[in-house]
Amino acid sequence: MEQKILNNETAQNKLIEKAKKDGVKTVWDRKVDMKTPCGFGSAGVCCRNCAMGPCRVSPVPGKGNDRGICGATADVIVSRNFARMVAGGAAAHSDHGRSIAFNLYSTSENGDLKVKDEKKLMKVAKRFGVETENRDIYDIAHDLAKTGLQEYGRQFGTLTLPTAVPEKRKEVWNKIGIMPRGIDRDIVSIMHSTHIGCAADAESMLKIAMRTALGDGWGGSYTATEFSDIMFETPKSIATEANLGVLEGNSVNVVLHGHEPTLSEMVILASEDPEIVELAKAQGADGINLVGMCCTANEATMRHGLKIAGNFLQQELAVVTGAVEAVIVDVQCIMPALAKLSENYHTKFITTSPKARIKGATHIEMDEEHPYESAKKILKEAILNFKNRDNSKVEIPHIKSEAVVGYSTEGIVSELDKVANSNIGALGTVKPLADCIVSGVLRGAAGVVGCNNPKVKHDASHVEMIKNLIANDVIVVTTGCAAQAAAKAGLLTKEARKYAGAGLAKVCELVDIPPVLHMGSCVDNSRILELVGEVANYLKLDIADLPVVGAAPEWMSEKAVSIGTYVVCSGIDTWLGVVPPVTGGPEVVDILTNRMEDMVGAKFYIETDPTKAAQQMVERVEEKRKKLGI
Repeated sequence: MEQKILNNETAQNKLIEKAKKDGVKTVWDRKVDMKTPCGFGSAGVCCRNCAMGPCRVSPVPGKGNDRGICGATADVIVSRNFARMVAGGAAAHSDHGRSIAFNLYSTSENGDLKVKDEKKLMKVAKRFGVETENRDIYDIAHDLAKTGLQEYGRQFGTLTLPTAVPEKRKEVWNKIGIMPRGIDRDIVSIMHSTHIGCAADAESMLKIAMRTALGDGWGGSYTATEFSDIMFETPKSIATEANLGVLEGNSVNVVLHGHEPTLSEMVILASEDPEIVELAKAQGADGINLVGMCCTANEATMRHGLKIAGNFLQQELAVVTGAVEAVIVDVQCIMPALAKLSENYHTKFITTSPKARIKGATHIEMDEEHPYESAKKILKEAILNFKNRDNSKVEIPHIKSEAVVGYSTEGIVSELDKVANSNIGALGTVKPLADCIVSGVLRGAAGVVGCNNPKVKHDASHVEMIKNLIANDVIVVTTGCAAQAAAKAGLLTKEARKYAGAGLAKVCELVDIPPVLHMGSCVDNSRILELVGEVANYLKLDIADLPVVGAAPEWMSEKAVSIGTYVVCSGIDTWLGVVPPVTGGPEVVDILTNRMEDMVGAKFYIETDPTKAAQQMVERVEEKRKKLGI
């Protein structure tokens, strides 16, 4: 494994050096150019929510201004800024869900988008109260889509929560007033409350943020995953490869990057069209090599085995290889730098969403009524660009790792049924997983998720944390860029069980699974919520009682702030490896890292050393086990 980690660094370093020789800058260069970041911004005490400022309040009590022009204290400013990050993250993930709901509404038997998982359709329709008996599946799908969309604009009552939410957890949310309402309503509430002249109490502000985050995790993100499974199939374990070595020398290399699976699904389908295949061969290429980047890679790899070129910080490096004909993107985590970078190579940078138009890119909008034809048009642009490749600029680091990906909640339950299960009637439940945890064969579980951040060594925190956890018999589930870090390090292989503790290794051997389970994109953290919720329900416990922990050791986006907040509010302690911009508000820090435990049974931990963080996570797992008497 150490060799694979070293190989990943070698692959990156080669291309970083190539970028310097080519006279282009990457994210790491721009990070250096920024020099020392603004202390006020890093502490979260800069406010520009009106035109009287911007106001910079001293992060050190007793020194400098202690209030903004309107009288807002440091804690008020910090809590507002934190809440606005939650609103931004919740809006991004939930709007992803909204797009998927509209896609589900567009499905038809003869259309580009179809229902591929009828079983999942019936399951989700039941929880939303959509009638299914003696009805056409597309009528059911359309009614489900409309019902799901109503959750966004809900004005009365609360969200239609999944059955995985334990009743004890609902009681916690109701008690402190953070039960999620309409998804859009709660996001707007943050924006209203952070307007000048509104909320000026840190605890009140953070509770509004907590409620909004829960609407993201158990609402918008949750339905995004469910509806995607209905249209594109619920993932099952599948083999793939990861790292920049998946690019091919004489193929039309196309990088799919972004987050919403509809684009990648249509491009994958179009790449198999005989007309498209023949066009590629006519240009002198061996074929079309589709690879994924960031969460689009996760979505496509777990359903099709699409090869993973890399995660967030590698998107520029793929272009730097000089071997990429096109980078095709939709929304989220797309660096605008790709537009200028691509000018230095032959690569076409193609945007497809009106939500993410980028100056300097070629824009070919995905036609929602005819997505397949749009995908073909986009692919043709890439294929016809193959002749423009300058082979003197090509350098592909031939380094890649094998991986097994695509463990949905249903897939994990199915796999764990292979563990000795004396109760035949319990097949298809989380009983085997619960039994393994209660018996101590598995000490607990950890979700290691989140982005990459140039503030820390790329992928190192993810890999080091995961290695320490599995060595202590803590099974790891992972999503997003963290999952891709694990893939490149060889941790998503069944052979990686040799690095696990004796109990986890035995389970992996019996079930024939890796010790680290790839569960999808960052929006698929909802799968983790579902899994822990169902285990809690089976054991008649609250999620906060379980020996389960979470971490985002390299997080960088607003989505990660929303995710971390809804995970903690769901009762799961969460470790952050990058210090959030809240240190200027002592009360805010106290709430997030201390008082939240009294409110929701869990809290945030801030630890930049991944080894220390992993040790703390194991200690917390053992503390939960002792409290349960197991």
